[in-house]
Amino acid sequence: MPAPRKYPDELRERAIREVRTTGRPIAHVAKDLGIHKEALRGWVRQTEADHGERDDRLTSAERDELKQLRKENAELKRANEILKAASVFFAQEIDRPRTRPSR
Repeated sequence: MPAPRKYPDELRERAIREVRTTGRPIAHVAKDLGIHKEALRGWVRQTEADHGERDDRLTSAERDELKQLRKENAELKRANEILKAASVFFAQEIDRPRTRPSR
């Protein structure tokens, strides 16, 4: 479960919009709104990546896809380990010499 957000979405959107439209420094906008400047800087960078203005960061969609693929990969690795263990077990059963029951 993700950690709860410290700042409401409305405040995030307002701060990002103010930085992008006014051109004021991030530190000044953050101080005016009572937000940590590094948090605001990260939000602005992520918004720029989502709008294709940055190439050094994954977009939100790419980040979500990567998270999903990593989860799926972990599940497949677990399933593969189970299948390997089962194949070893059944291979031992097949190789075991059979004895005839005595009458």
